[in-house]
Amino acid sequence: MNTQTFAELSDSMIYSAIAIYGLALLAYAAESAGRVATSGPRVRQSNRLVLIGAVGTSLTVLAFLLNVGGVATRALATQRAPWGNMYEFVIVAALASGGAYLIFLRRQPVRTLGVWVVAVLLLALGLAVTVLYTPAGSLVPVLNSYWLVIHVAAAITASGIFTVGFVAAALFLVRIRSDKRQGVDAAPSRRYAATLPAAEILERVAHGAAMFAFPIWTFAVIAGAIWAENSWGRYWGWDPKETWAFITWVLYAAYLHAQSTVGWRGARASWFAIAGYLALLFNLFGVNLWITGLHSYAGV
Repeated sequence: MNTQTFAELSDSMIYSAIAIYGLALLAYAAESAGRVATSGPRVRQSNRLVLIGAVGTSLTVLAFLLNVGGVATRALATQRAPWGNMYEFVIVAALASGGAYLIFLRRQPVRTLGVWVVAVLLLALGLAVTVLYTPAGSLVPVLNSYWLVIHVAAAITASGIFTVGFVAAALFLVRIRSDKRQGVDAAPSRRYAATLPAAEILERVAHGAAMFAFPIWTFAVIAGAIWAENSWGRYWGWDPKETWAFITWVLYAAYLHAQSTVGWRGARASWFAIAGYLALLFNLFGVNLWITGLHSYAGV
């Protein structure tokens, strides 16, 4: 097959992944709604709800595999690492997020995170194919470096894992707020919170994701500085993307430090993780789309 055929196949697989993720979202949402409807003092699960959730997971695996195929065929179409522009970065980051969720799912009872993780993946992939899409092509000269493989791959991997940690941290805050208000009311939000994993499990997933992704993000920042020295003759120049990468690093460092500090564990620490992820998103979308700097050459 020629490069054009691989490019078209990649696009088809990404669109197929979006469609399957959409079905997975419906399955997860149906399971969550059923769990809320049957929740009382104790959450009850029917065999039907368990089956619906299992279907959601199976569809998520299928969509993840289609995402893998879309990234692989994009690489074959471009004959390079498939993360040379924002479109490619987002589809590979979605791949990393989906993989991280499935790995955590094998280790922790966190299927209820699926509806939110898949929603984030759908939003990201939908944005990629509508706003950020770039036809398969060669790299701009400044990106034609082996540091593209090293630096950007590390940033993508960390971003994907941070996504799962963000969802877990946000749901942890929902769960502990509900636990504190136990017996006060029976609002739908409380009934939903009662279906979530225990706060300890959510906190463990959020902390585990940050612990794993933070060193990778640190390496990405260092690798980026080395690449900058090779390309521009300086390691650090407070370019907007460098600045926001550093802000993201500081916020996640603060989160990990807070988790080991008495009086800051739990809710207070989780806000640092959420702020860190929001900074990461702004670094990807805000800086690239709205702020001019040395990293604006990649386009969208």
